[in-house]
Amino acid sequence: MVLITISVILVLFISVAGYQYLTVAIAPKYDPETMPLNYEVLGTGERNIVLIHGLAGSKNYWKRDLEQITGTYRLLLVDLLGFGDSPQPQSDYSLQTQLRALETIIAKEGLNDGNTLIAGHSMGAVISLVLFAKHPNWFDGAATIGLPVFESKEQFSEQMSEDSFFDKLAVGPYGKLFCTLHPLYIVKWFKPKNLTDDVFRDSKKHTWQSYYNSLNEVILKTDLSRLTRNIRDRKILFIQGTNDKLAPFANVENFAKYFTKAKLIEVQDGDHQLFLKEPFEVWKAVGNFFDEK
Repeated sequence: MVLITISVILVLFISVAGYQYLTVAIAPKYDPETMPLNYEVLGTGERNIVLIHGLAGSKNYWKRDLEQITGTYRLLLVDLLGFGDSPQPQSDYSLQTQLRALETIIAKEGLNDGNTLIAGHSMGAVISLVLFAKHPNWFDGAATIGLPVFESKEQFSEQMSEDSFFDKLAVGPYGKLFCTLHPLYIVKWFKPKNLTDDVFRDSKKHTWQSYYNSLNEVILKTDLSRLTRNIRDRKILFIQGTNDKLAPFANVENFAKYFTKAKLIEVQDGDHQLFLKEPFEVWKAVGNFFDEK
């Protein structure tokens, strides 16, 4: 009986991994000209905010207490390449690839006029800061929530060993294989308590390639200190929870001190999903910061 059970489990694992690998293998190569990102524009305000979600997230992440902000701001909500309802092609999912896809949408909607705040959560915070640095004239400032800053992949792995079992495996020696099995562990029994049901459902909308490459290429290989040197005198709001295991507060505190016009909001006992818990407070902080002269 034990051998039969083990055999069934192995067949299940091999079948799921094989299907996920095949899905990526037969997907078309990424073509930025024919594969635009999925996005929507909300609000009627005169000022703009571009909102970038985190790893395995979607544009729906931001749909919390929006009535507090849509009357004042025009919001651009985007699904990053490989996530949400955006295309999931074969791609390196590098930082430059994500930037290029976002640049197209932002320019198309006319949000590159210098009257726009760019804001991001987690991986989206990394992308937001680098896009701001690449196009400092496009944006009036930036806001980050749960910014992951790590000195090295080793530091990240050490941090994950204390909290996130799944993320630790994803950057381990068998990371790609583990990512192909995500349909088996992104189920309600493993849903983190700090995620809402709809956000958790959207977290399934990716391939092993988009998750694995994004984690490694965008979060772990991006040298934020080097890439953001030219915006150290620009307005940047850092919102960080003291109990954020995925993006340690101490790392962000050390990173933020080099920005002369930055403001760091320390959220006591806030975790990596503090926005989902207190969206009104986050919107209020972002709005106040944006309006400060």
